[in-house]
Amino acid sequence: MFSQVLSESRLVAILRLDCLDQADRIVDTLLEAGVRCIELTLTNRNAPACVSRLVAQNSSFRTGQAYLGIGSVRNLEEAKWVLDAGCQFVVTPIMQPEVIGRCVEAKVPIACGAYTPTEIAMAWECGADMVKVFPARGLGPGYIKDLLAPMPYLKLMPTGGIDAKNAGDYLRAGAMAVGVGGNLCSAALVEQGDWQAIHQNAVSTVQACRE
Repeated sequence: MFSQVLSESRLVAILRLDCLDQADRIVDTLLEAGVRCIELTLTNRNAPACVSRLVAQNSSFRTGQAYLGIGSVRNLEEAKWVLDAGCQFVVTPIMQPEVIGRCVEAKVPIACGAYTPTEIAMAWECGADMVKVFPARGLGPGYIKDLLAPMPYLKLMPTGGIDAKNAGDYLRAGAMAVGVGGNLCSAALVEQGDWQAIHQNAVSTVQACRE
């Protein structure tokens, strides 16, 4: 199950890329490095078709060893689109009750984006499997710890400004997982075809999350 894999790996690798021509190579590189949950963002409108193809051709996604989702889902129409494409989990940047409801109905895990304590509590109460605390860059691990003091039942995934150096701080503060994007796999490294650097970034981040 997705929740079990995520609770063990504690990492979602976020691929926000203008071009997905190298998606197969990127995904293979991340899987080889030990990443088990990968998110392609809907900022690239080719993401649903790409996810559908990758899930079909990669046994890791079909057997539950790894999961491939779509993020930056902002409304009900987009939620229907990515669910129809066969994405294995959904991530939003904002609190959208109708999107949560659609994912719950489809029995597809959702990490709903929220920022304030009220938004975070509402996302959880609406049925989100996890709350993506976003953007976490200006908040820090102390914010996660403070949120969990009165609401220890929350499953939080801070995202934004997180890398191998500070991921452990967020996890020790009580986060269930972290979302890591450009600091793990940047568009520049993809354009350069520097698969070794991407692999090493991924290995370092995986290790930081497991420690």
